[in-house]
Amino acid sequence: MTTAPTTLARPPRTPMPAAGLHATARITARTDAHGITRLPVLDGAGPFALRRIGRPGPQARVCVVGAMSAPLGGDRLAIDATADAGAALHLTAAAATVALPGRTGDAATYDVRLTVGDGARLDWLPEPLISAEGSDLWMTTTVELAPTARLVLREEQVLGRTGEHTGTLHSRLTVRRAGRTLLDQETAYGPGVPGWDTSAVLDAQRAVGQLLVVEPAFDEQSVAVRLLGDAAGGPGQEPAGQGVLAPLAGPAALVTAVAPDALRLRRLLDDAARDVAAG
Repeated sequence: MTTAPTTLARPPRTPMPAAGLHATARITARTDAHGITRLPVLDGAGPFALRRIGRPGPQARVCVVGAMSAPLGGDRLAIDATADAGAALHLTAAAATVALPGRTGDAATYDVRLTVGDGARLDWLPEPLISAEGSDLWMTTTVELAPTARLVLREEQVLGRTGEHTGTLHSRLTVRRAGRTLLDQETAYGPGVPGWDTSAVLDAQRAVGQLLVVEPAFDEQSVAVRLLGDAAGGPGQEPAGQGVLAPLAGPAALVTAVAPDALRLRRLLDDAARDVAAG
């Protein structure tokens, strides 16, 4: 599968309009002497309300709850999450994030920055990002991994709500391990992006996603390439979407999938996650 060729240039850092919101949420996970992962920093801001879920244990679980509609045009939002050496942090969300147009017509930015120390694990498993008609969002996800860090990262993007056209969505995912680039990719969809809805890119599909698993054990035995959904030639009665599971040049596996809607996309990614876990 391919994506529409594009060169992403972030929107200029002009003075933020009065309607824009500037907010950064910060999360730090750290183990104590008993092997319990604590959260010395759990600082929500703006639309991000952070809630610890479950009882204290080896893994800390945090849910991001939307406290207001965001991102809107002109907003500058960010989440910084760190799992220090030996910690285990699981991050999820209570609901989908919906990118909406603002009053000014300016683009919004949403930056996710993840840092995972030696022997630590971070699971970034938010709900889908929905690009509503008229919105313009530039999203970046940047991950810094120590040599023995583990990562499970899922991204799901839905182009338009039910019965409406999509907004404009630019996205970049950069993952570095031990200072070296493991994955760096850019995608762009929506008005002003040439060819994104052609048969060479998404065609009629309106949900696109990926699952990245970084596991040091893959240095010894990498995953095998596997086709998913309709691409595997299954006997399904209705389109299930399609995807591919492939190893990266490093101890990692990447699933890329497209589907008609968010539900079928999640099924593909969940099935692939089980395949990766089973080896």
